Amino acid sequence: MAKKAQFINREISWLAFNERVLQEAADPNVPVIERMRFLGIFSNNLDEFFRVRVATLKRLVLMGKKAKGTVQYKPKKIMEEVQQKVLSQSKLFEKIYGDVQRELRKHKIFIINEKQLSAAQKEFVKNYFTEHVRPALVPIMINQVKSFPYLKDKTIYFAIKLSVTDKPLQKQFSLIEIPNDTVERFITLPSTNQNQYIILLDDIIRFNLPEVFSFFPYNKIEAYTIKLTRDAEMDIDNDVSQSFLDKLSKGVKARQKGNPVRFVYDDAIPHDLLDFIKGKMKLRDLDNLIPGGRYHNFKDFMKFPTLGKDLVYQKLKPLQHKALKGNQSYFDVLKKQDVMLHYPYHSFSYFIDLLREAAIDPNVKTIRITLYRLAKKSMVINALSNAAQNGKQVTVVLELQARFDEEANIKWAKHLQDQGIQVIYGVPGLKVHSKFCLITRVENGKLQHYANITTGNYNEVTSNIYCDDSLLTSDSRITKEVEYVFEFFEKNYKIHNFKHLLLSPHSTRKKLNRFIENEIEFAKKGKKGEILLKMNSLVDEELISRLYEASNAGVKIRIIVRGICGLTAGVPGMSDNIQVISIVDRLLEHSRIFFFHNGGEQICYISSADWMVRNLDTRIEVSCPIYNQSIQKELRDMLELQWSDNVKARIVDWELKNLHRIATGKKVRSQEAIYQYFAKQSALK
Repeated sequence: MAKKAQFINREISWLAFNERVLQEAADPNVPVIERMRFLGIFSNNLDEFFRVRVATLKRLVLMGKKAKGTVQYKPKKIMEEVQQKVLSQSKLFEKIYGDVQRELRKHKIFIINEKQLSAAQKEFVKNYFTEHVRPALVPIMINQVKSFPYLKDKTIYFAIKLSVTDKPLQKQFSLIEIPNDTVERFITLPSTNQNQYIILLDDIIRFNLPEVFSFFPYNKIEAYTIKLTRDAEMDIDNDVSQSFLDKLSKGVKARQKGNPVRFVYDDAIPHDLLDFIKGKMKLRDLDNLIPGGRYHNFKDFMKFPTLGKDLVYQKLKPLQHKALKGNQSYFDVLKKQDVMLHYPYHSFSYFIDLLREAAIDPNVKTIRITLYRLAKKSMVINALSNAAQNGKQVTVVLELQARFDEEANIKWAKHLQDQGIQVIYGVPGLKVHSKFCLITRVENGKLQHYANITTGNYNEVTSNIYCDDSLLTSDSRITKEVEYVFEFFEKNYKIHNFKHLLLSPHSTRKKLNRFIENEIEFAKKGKKGEILLKMNSLVDEELISRLYEASNAGVKIRIIVRGICGLTAGVPGMSDNIQVISIVDRLLEHSRIFFFHNGGEQICYISSADWMVRNLDTRIEVSCPIYNQSIQKELRDMLELQWSDNVKARIVDWELKNLHRIATGKKVRSQEAIYQYFAKQSALK
């Protein structure tokens, strides 16, 4: 079979994933305001896709023949496919947005524009504009300036045409930035007759444009939204006289001036205005010119106001963990047993409480932790600062190059250093993506280690919506090797022999290959071969090829992938024994869990790593074995519940149609089922 049938292109697969998000927005069974927010998630995802993946494709296209040795596909052809798919999804997006608006109207919620205002609403909008919006507007007459103004990334603008009705040649063009970084995008108008009204900031500005341009002799003012997406890849210079922190700071600033990769515009814009802008900005089709509707930056719709409790998902109340009850010391609990927290079913506050206990415990000597993405008001940082103030030796391995969080992490690095905390900026050439913490305590004159290894970030905000698994343990087999990893951070030349943890880039790929080979050997001997995997992305061609080998040997393989999947499932003669599903629901599936049958002696790992080249070969990642049988069972039960999902699970195959599983019996919505599973555990004494 041809190579292109063996591996699905990652960009095309990613667009199929984002279409699954769009399916949630289209689903009438999803609460209507949540549908609006899914439109925002879809839009935000697409922004990042263009800033990173399409930007990379564009660079490859510009490389021409030089790109042939870099990739196995034709970048220009993929760019064309991406353009077609995005245009198709944009049309579907506009239809869904209209459907959601109609559904809102059934609940007496009306999104109105500047032409639908009542007299009282007009007065409110005028006053609001004068007080909150007008001071933030900076109109630029673009056909009077020598050079076209610089358009910021991810920012929406009004391209404005001023003209005289009976004198078409008498015209001017203007540009206004929509200031929704300082003014709310959605403004709730005074309600009447139990009806609730919302107007977008865009339309408040439209309504008041005659005031803005009152001293010009034009009687027709038209405003059309435009938006530019820029290349977000950073070039870090090689100036040896600068610290890495300074270099990264320069890179973050330079990113704001990246080359255009997408230009979205209101398809009702007049040709003369559009041609003027395209000409001044030197935009070509390669810059992905995409016509759209009246509004852009739908990512703001993730913050659509909550207008009625029954129109949004009810918050999940975090469950009490069966092992962490009362005011007992966490260290006393972990001496006796391992504990697995499952976010957001369990609260992230358990981990914060562990840090707080460590911060004031006189027997705790050191706290070491890796940090990747943090909350804006981080309780983790507060707890670490408290520990340092209490005389603990605190070391933070802070990854400065966490994409789009670089600026925040630079600020955190400086803050931590001000608190007297040792900060290590990762490993040269290797991004630190692993997430773990090691607390060292003196007990009976000896050092005792306690570790936390998790599949997600130490971020209390995202832990409310990201499904992750977090192991707390004092098992010396694991804690000793976590200590080895921290020694590697401090002395990059010192690499230990790991017998338990899988560490990228040193051993993860090799061990995963070996686990798959073992299943192949069992199957060839007529024994059971089985693999059950869960991850965000499956792209690595070497491991995919090995899974194909296993399938042909008779190994039964089930895979749950949220996002990109380069594997082609269910193809006769290649992947007959492989099934893949994807679950998109109210919570974001983020954990990585790997099960191998291993002749009946089941092997289980949780991991920070997806099966991608970068995670296996160019990042520091940790996969942790789960030795505790009851925790293994928990994880297995969770995955089996997800595999039985027939409400939010989609079939992932070579056609990329994202077909929902057909419910033939009892309906299973896995996230609800998992919540109930842990609720029963919590009730046990």
